Amino acid sequence: MTKKMLINMVDEEESRIAIVDGQQLEDLYVESAGREQVKGNIYKGVVVSIAKSLQSCFVDYGGNRAGFLSIDEIDPQFFRGNSQTKNGSSKPAIQDVIRLKQELLVQVVKEEIGSKGASLTTYISIPGRYLVLMPGADEVGISRKVEDDTQRKRLKEIIAGFEVPEGIGLIVRTAGSGKSKADLVKDFNYLRRLWSAIDEASA
Repeated sequence: MTKKMLINMVDEEESRIAIVDGQQLEDLYVESAGREQVKGNIYKGVVVSIAKSLQSCFVDYGGNRAGFLSIDEIDPQFFRGNSQTKNGSSKPAIQDVIRLKQELLVQVVKEEIGSKGASLTTYISIPGRYLVLMPGADEVGISRKVEDDTQRKRLKEIIAGFEVPEGIGLIVRTAGSGKSKADLVKDFNYLRRLWSAIDEASA
């Protein structure tokens, strides 16, 4: 099947973008002129309920309704107490490692749609013009979309000289291909300052 992006901007107050694969709707984005967009925003939220059957929890992050957070989207750094797995599973049960009223730093992955709350993650990614900073990760590399070997080697040499703090991941975006070292350093310093400000504010 061929994926297509369908855009409807007939209504001045609202625009709709749909991603379809053949006859199957994969994603729908609705943007209203009078409504603030929160996708990608980072919030300090509080766990308000735990759904054992879904192995997920609901987090009050300040939206109209609590956001949905699956255990797959929870960084183990937020686990409490005994986080050992049960029955040979690759991850612990959410009720054993997450508690009610626990505070979490979350990022909105998908906006609220109708009666459905936003989808959240604790794996934060902060995109800049040429780089993406990923607190809590340890990956430092180049986007797979940068296919030119010479360019990849040049970019790797540049970011190898960056003083990336431990526990911070960094990826060079496709837009960073061909950019100068000065441009990349400037973007890196900006992202690092931004994350420090977010981290301090959340504390």
